[in-house]
Amino acid sequence: MEQRQEALNKKSVKEKMGRPALQILTTVLLALLLAGCVTVGPDYLPPEISPPDKWNADLKDGLSSESADPQTLASWWTTLDDPTLTNLIERAIEGNLDLKEARARVREARARRGITETDRFPTIDATGSARYSRSSEDTGSGETREFYAVGFDASWELDLFGGVRRSIESAQADLEASEEDLGDVLVSLLAEVAVNYVEARTLQTRLAVAEANLKAQADTYELTVFRSEAGLTTALDVEQAKYNLEDTRSKIPTLRSSLEEAKNRLAVLLGTRPGAVHSEMSEPKSIPVTPLEIAVGVPADVLRRRPDVRRAERELAAQTAQIGVATAELYPKLALFGSIGLEALSIGNLSSAGSRTYGIGPSFSWNIFDAGAIRKNIEVQNALQEQTLIQYEATILTALEDVQNALVAYAEEQLRRQSLMIATKAAQLAVDLAVYQYSSGVIDFRDVLDAQRSLLSFQDQLAGSDGTVTSNLIRLYKALGGGWTSLAHAPGEQDAEQ
Repeated sequence: MEQRQEALNKKSVKEKMGRPALQILTTVLLALLLAGCVTVGPDYLPPEISPPDKWNADLKDGLSSESADPQTLASWWTTLDDPTLTNLIERAIEGNLDLKEARARVREARARRGITETDRFPTIDATGSARYSRSSEDTGSGETREFYAVGFDASWELDLFGGVRRSIESAQADLEASEEDLGDVLVSLLAEVAVNYVEARTLQTRLAVAEANLKAQADTYELTVFRSEAGLTTALDVEQAKYNLEDTRSKIPTLRSSLEEAKNRLAVLLGTRPGAVHSEMSEPKSIPVTPLEIAVGVPADVLRRRPDVRRAERELAAQTAQIGVATAELYPKLALFGSIGLEALSIGNLSSAGSRTYGIGPSFSWNIFDAGAIRKNIEVQNALQEQTLIQYEATILTALEDVQNALVAYAEEQLRRQSLMIATKAAQLAVDLAVYQYSSGVIDFRDVLDAQRSLLSFQDQLAGSDGTVTSNLIRLYKALGGGWTSLAHAPGEQDAEQ
């Protein structure tokens, strides 16, 4: 009978102990229900933009409003048909330090998003302690005590009003912004490599022009010396031919110095030491020729394609979510805590049933008064969102401006080149006639001098214009957002995605 009564008492105790657990479970379920329904702060909607239907600049000289072929735009440098340039660009994608830094920023943003996501889950800590103590005989019993404890503590803050969800939303947008920034760095890098390469080839052409003119002027100088010694002209012609020759010679060191700088800049863009590309760039080659037809599309295509525009839009989404993070601080917070463990006065008793401990319960907090700090922070986040929106709109205007300027520069430089080609051809004929007539004694040497100077000037300008036309096309491709998809073929891309 006594055993039966003892069993009933134990059952009654267990029932009483189970009631708080049932109440706690009910509270948890209610909290989870609330957490799934409430998310404070504004929901992000991409801003509506109204780009112009067409470009203000006239599309001429091979430019068309047809949509650009994605594959052509992704590898636009292949349209220049220069194997050396293609090789340099591939090496830049692999070795450029700015690009490596941008990839590292993507990995950082991905890790930060992962850290933010952990706030959704409980935290569990393992604890353990062993203490050996003795009290004073004057103030206490003078006994020596032992105390041992091991256990697990768990806590979970419920996301009742969506503060954590907004944080994750912001972190995800930050990650996407960093990925777009990586694309923007790539677009700029490829354009810079190509422009520096074209500059190097242009300088080689200008150097060849100067050296060819130097040889022709040296022949003219010898002619004046011969005629002076024969008594057919005066020493004035000799001196004029000499300073014309030396003036041309003085231009060569400057061109060589600029060529060295362009080669060194190329090496650094490839992530290598200055001088690393000198051997492969030592042989002069012609300036890459632009293709006959170039499809540029319409303004809306550019805004969808440019990585800097997409990055600015993602930054706006991230900042909008921060408003929700700040707003959630206005509302109560509910957390659940629990612990289980073993406590004993001797290590041997830790395994006994009587050493078991546990605790569970909810925790509630609400910042009722903070002198308006939370609301001021919400105002701060709203102001930051407004700034980010303005930056997004400014990025759109800059993108449209870049394309408009590049279209005009490309078309107008081609007109300039055509005029320089005609002028150079006429100057060459003038030099040939002047030298012939001077050697025949028909004209004064001053006419020869003027003709040679004009020829050198026009040939130098024409070489520069050839390079400028190609450079302007490269800048146009950059303005259109060309090249960023090449990152899919870049070494290290796997690291950026993990």
